[in-house]
Amino acid sequence: MDKDALKPFSIRWLTRTAILLAITLAFQMLGFPQMVTGPAVNAMLLISGTYVGIIGAVIIGMLTPLIAFVRGILAPPLAPMIPFIMLGNAVLVIVYVAARSKLGKGYAGTAIGLIIGAIVKFLVLSSAVRFIVSVPPPVAKAMQIPQLYTALLGGVVAFIVEKILDAAIKQNS
Repeated sequence: MDKDALKPFSIRWLTRTAILLAITLAFQMLGFPQMVTGPAVNAMLLISGTYVGIIGAVIIGMLTPLIAFVRGILAPPLAPMIPFIMLGNAVLVIVYVAARSKLGKGYAGTAIGLIIGAIVKFLVLSSAVRFIVSVPPPVAKAMQIPQLYTALLGGVVAFIVEKILDAAIKQNS
């Protein structure tokens, strides 16, 4: 694969981004509880960051809550949280990809990017429900510590999936 193959907005990049968005939305539409769907979506955001870069992954992270709301997957009481979910997804991806770019894609770079990204996402969402947006208590609770757990678990899943994909790609080369 040439170095320009995944230049943002190239045909290959658009295709790969669209496929990753579709897979992410499929996980959302399966109707599993938050502790299953959350890690799956977060894993897909981080996998997207690895395979289409920050721009593609941020686009996916911003589209998923909006599409989930329009499709009725995201409950109406969560509507005021959509911009904050978008922002949380974006910072998770940006921190993760940036850390791995600076520190390498091994355990250290991945762990540091994941932990800091998950904490920042948690802070964005929990601060929103504490200080900015008025939502019912169950919604506020769902936007706090569970978000930290689902981001961290999603990162572990993403790292494992990436290693499996890289091994499969290397084997077929």
